[in-house]
Amino acid sequence: MKTVKNRKDAHKKLTLDELRRLFEKEGLRLTHQRVMIYNIISEAKDHPSAEAIYERIKKDVPTISLDTVYRTLSTLEHLGLIRRVQIFDHIRFEPDLTKHHHFFCSKCKKIIDFKWPEFDQFPLPDHLDQIGQPIEHQVEIRGICRQCAEKEAKGRS
Repeated sequence: MKTVKNRKDAHKKLTLDELRRLFEKEGLRLTHQRVMIYNIISEAKDHPSAEAIYERIKKDVPTISLDTVYRTLSTLEHLGLIRRVQIFDHIRFEPDLTKHHHFFCSKCKKIIDFKWPEFDQFPLPDHLDQIGQPIEHQVEIRGICRQCAEKEAKGRS
């Protein structure tokens, strides 16, 4: 299976027909389970883990396995429909393929997307060509989100 890259519609959810055509083009079957997993991840705002997606889908499809969720997420990633995000020692997924960065809360483990156009315009250092060929770059900021900071401040009062 080849990876589909640089989708012009990376910011929008595909229709069922568009999804079916993409799967057929890649020689894959579009099963009901794959559609449901795609719908869950494409509508998610919280960068869910495979386990979280499994918990959400098993209410409607009690026979689904966690392995099926993992394999489907891998397929969706290879098709360029979702992106894998590593936070601490956990892997999470997101449907937003547009240029953005991540703030990771070290307390609640929440991932918050943010845009930084000024950073995106910086040229990469010249010496990177000695290391390899960069494909993309993004900022990863770790800290404590506003909600956790406020809870912490209230606890000290």
